[in-house]
Amino acid sequence: MTRNLQQLLDETDPVELLRNSQIGSYIYPVVPADFSSWSREQRAWREASVLYDQSHHMDNLFLSGSDAIKLISDTAINSVATFPVNRAKQYVPTSSSGHVIGDGILFHEDEDRYVYVGRAPAANWLMYHGEVGGYRDLDIEVDRRSPSRPYGAAVSRRYFRFQIQGPTAWQVIEKLNGGPLDQLRFFHMATMTVAGEQVRTLRHGMAGAPGLELWGPYELHGRIRDAILEAGAEFGLVPVGSRAYPSNTLESGWIPSPLPGIYTGEAERGYREWLGADSYEATGTLAGSFVSDRIEDYYLTPWALGYGSFVKFDHDFIGRDALEAMDPAAQRHKVTLAWNAEDLGRVLTSVLDVDGPQYKYFDLPLANYGSANYDSVVDADGRVVGFSMFTGYSANERRGLSLATVDPGVPEGAELKIVWGEPDGGSQKATVEPHVQTEVRAVVSPVPYSTVARTEYHGGWRTGYQGDAAATR
Repeated sequence: MTRNLQQLLDETDPVELLRNSQIGSYIYPVVPADFSSWSREQRAWREASVLYDQSHHMDNLFLSGSDAIKLISDTAINSVATFPVNRAKQYVPTSSSGHVIGDGILFHEDEDRYVYVGRAPAANWLMYHGEVGGYRDLDIEVDRRSPSRPYGAAVSRRYFRFQIQGPTAWQVIEKLNGGPLDQLRFFHMATMTVAGEQVRTLRHGMAGAPGLELWGPYELHGRIRDAILEAGAEFGLVPVGSRAYPSNTLESGWIPSPLPGIYTGEAERGYREWLGADSYEATGTLAGSFVSDRIEDYYLTPWALGYGSFVKFDHDFIGRDALEAMDPAAQRHKVTLAWNAEDLGRVLTSVLDVDGPQYKYFDLPLANYGSANYDSVVDADGRVVGFSMFTGYSANERRGLSLATVDPGVPEGAELKIVWGEPDGGSQKATVEPHVQTEVRAVVSPVPYSTVARTEYHGGWRTGYQGDAAATR
């Protein structure tokens, strides 16, 4: 009999299960790690333009039928009262306790046809509730992300998906188009012709400047990519590899992988029984210095992740009662933590010190070593006041940065400390080497940290793969 997540949890403490997962590092699949150097690729999205190949690392979930919008409404904290064809919207579901499952983007491609694009937790949530929710006119088809380690196997998807972003992006786009192209409003969709093929487009802005996401049948992947690179050569366009790609969110402010709030609660038991023992939720890695006996201490509310403005009580949805009972002012909020250069230097150089302590290895440009990362953020008294959740280095800012969620009373400009490394020499995760913990000073800073993204990106604070607050509520 096929085992499920609930059976694993009946046998094992969920914190121990996830903290000692042997799945290895979270891989952005298929796309080469580097096309040039990761620092050059980072600088290109600030100084010229870049091509992101997003064809492989996200699930595509195709929802069709007149009940598709009802499923979305029944599970999303944000309103779908206005969601016309050729628009995109961020999708944020919560559990019955009001804790975030994950997030992604919904593309309204045609009448009664939607495509969810994002990580597995929200895709799984939609699939499960689509199956058990009694919807009569609903078809669901999933196209899972490409294998993390294909080992030479042929890889194919339903869609290719590219983004052209950066200060010179629109020049590249108009050259591809063969002439001027109207700039859509943010998160509006249209079409354009590339290399003689019609592709669909979404107005986006991951790098703080106007850009487009392009997608179409995967068999056109190579042809469209070659055309973009050829058109972009004179404008300094650089293809971005899988090593630099996820680090763009350090500058722009999206926390991509909170732990789904589904491991406890009777209301979610059926879901845990539906999830396989090989699912993302069962095999993902929980990393970082924060350790609690209670898995609930890792759950996050929409406000903690910057999604508070999305919450709309104009519809019934899973988690509504719990969210209505919460005081938004009492919730943690999202910030950027700017790491102290001297302290980070001490961490980076510890690998060269044969006699001194060995700190947890800080990989560049992204130092995360789990699927969900929770490092303790402490105040001057050693009290935990938040979590540092996505950590790395920006060549544009010349600084170590992490995205964090902190207590409501923590002001911008405050100096806190991040506890870097796991206790007791580290867990048994495949990605953890023996090390000792240390504390790193960090200053509470705006999110997005990048002034460019904060002042020029539509909606200001929100990017990564996803959209902004104004366009997706």
